[in-house]
Amino acid sequence: MAEVRLERITKIYPGSDKHTVHETSLTIRDKEFVVLVGPSGCGKSTLLRMIAGLEDITSGLLYIGDRVVNDVSAKDRDIAMVFQNYALYPHMTVYENIAFSLRLRKVSNDEIDRKVREVAGVLGLEQLLDRKPKAMSGGQRQRVALGRAIVRQPKVFLMDEPLSNLDAKLRGQMRAEILKLHKKIQNTIIYVTHDQVEAMTMGDRIVVLNGGFVQQADTPNEVYNRPYNKFVAGFMGSPPMNFLKAKLVASGDKLFLEGDSGSKWGLEISEEKVTPEVKNLVNQSVILGVRPEDVHDQSNPKVASFPNSYIVSEVDLVEPLGAELYAHLKVGSDPMIGRLGPNVLLQSGQSFKAYIDPLKIHIFHPETELRVSH
Repeated sequence: MAEVRLERITKIYPGSDKHTVHETSLTIRDKEFVVLVGPSGCGKSTLLRMIAGLEDITSGLLYIGDRVVNDVSAKDRDIAMVFQNYALYPHMTVYENIAFSLRLRKVSNDEIDRKVREVAGVLGLEQLLDRKPKAMSGGQRQRVALGRAIVRQPKVFLMDEPLSNLDAKLRGQMRAEILKLHKKIQNTIIYVTHDQVEAMTMGDRIVVLNGGFVQQADTPNEVYNRPYNKFVAGFMGSPPMNFLKAKLVASGDKLFLEGDSGSKWGLEISEEKVTPEVKNLVNQSVILGVRPEDVHDQSNPKVASFPNSYIVSEVDLVEPLGAELYAHLKVGSDPMIGRLGPNVLLQSGQSFKAYIDPLKIHIFHPETELRVSH
């Protein structure tokens, strides 16, 4: 296996003055599972294709292990790539698809048979070796695509949205299978997705990209609970984080957030959240961030620890989802979603006290949009 290191990697397509990837520096450690995530057009697939050797690097250095591979052809980089469309040979059986790269290398028939059957055992494909792709489900075909990559025993696996063509249930099953596979063969994986649920559940680390820039690279827990900026906070999470216009004011030695969007409300800021950057914004407008799961109704036992920390809102829409309920609220001109228990009774148009855990709020700078609170 190998470490992958990017040093100020940049991609500008010919005839364009716009950076698709802008001076990205990143180290993917040996045996690490790193997920590149972001919206369409953020540069994640381009970055993966540069690592694979399928796109030229405009500037910067790319290392696989200790070797600079900028000018090394894709076939000589010792990587394997799994695509979202599987890219299987339709006229070949599962056995032949998995064996294909070994035959190109002139591996002996006995060794090919041993390796193919070993990989088929790992992926649960033993009973499908004589089938052709058209006779298999999407999940089975994706396992064959994985098997074809694994059998080569490359230093690095690159996966470009490999589950995007599967339905929701199958995606969940395949996520689990890929994670089990990673634990078994202990390889370095760089995985691209636009699905933040995949990113949160699969990656040792998540690299969030937007506009060709890395916004944050950290563990799933850090990215979710300590987002570097408003973009990361809003992208990671489903439903996404709520953002409310607020004004930061001082009263004695305490700091408060007040409504700044036509709605009158006030929240005391917990001392644990106050930083020097927060203090510098007193008497200025800020952005308050609150995740939907940190919005509570008065029947929630958690509210006993912060009975005076609430925002008066109006119920706009109620979405019952069985195990939980999404309350779409209006706070002045700002929308807010609360992720509540299934038995909360709400009706459109009614007033609603949205209790907010003061230890779970985030404060963002109004201009830079960087998180300034702890």
